[in-house]
Amino acid sequence: MSDPTQPPVEPTNNGPTNSNPADASAPPTAPADSSYPAPGIQPPAYGQAPAYGQAPAYGQNPYGQQNPQDKYNVLSIISLVTSILAISIVGIITGHIALSQIKKTGEKGHGLALGGLIVGYLGFVVGIFILIGSIALLIAAANVGVSQP
Repeated sequence: MSDPTQPPVEPTNNGPTNSNPADASAPPTAPADSSYPAPGIQPPAYGQAPAYGQAPAYGQNPYGQQNPQDKYNVLSIISLVTSILAISIVGIITGHIALSQIKKTGEKGHGLALGGLIVGYLGFVVGIFILIGSIALLIAAANVGVSQP
């Protein structure tokens, strides 16, 4: 910080980075291929990025941000995972809720929810058959040792 009682000091153009030390009175100029705006062209306002390259395509957010519709529905993932882990009732319920939410919000995950429903219903049907078969085996095993008079 400079002393306010002293007069301002003019910067010198005799530094090691100056390309023209002989002509200290001329203002520095930008190279011809520079990204500085040409005379008469306003630079971008504060907070705006300069326009480099191509504009983003329609529907595409700049700087690699995800679009809101690129998000997967969490319940569709839960539906598929719980159905695979043989918790079929939870997979069926969350699959139906996920399909309803996907229809309203437009999120991704329709295939995951549908897969969770299919695997959940198949697991539920197989579980019912296993339950009926095990009950039949228990009844048959209980009747083997019983003698009829």
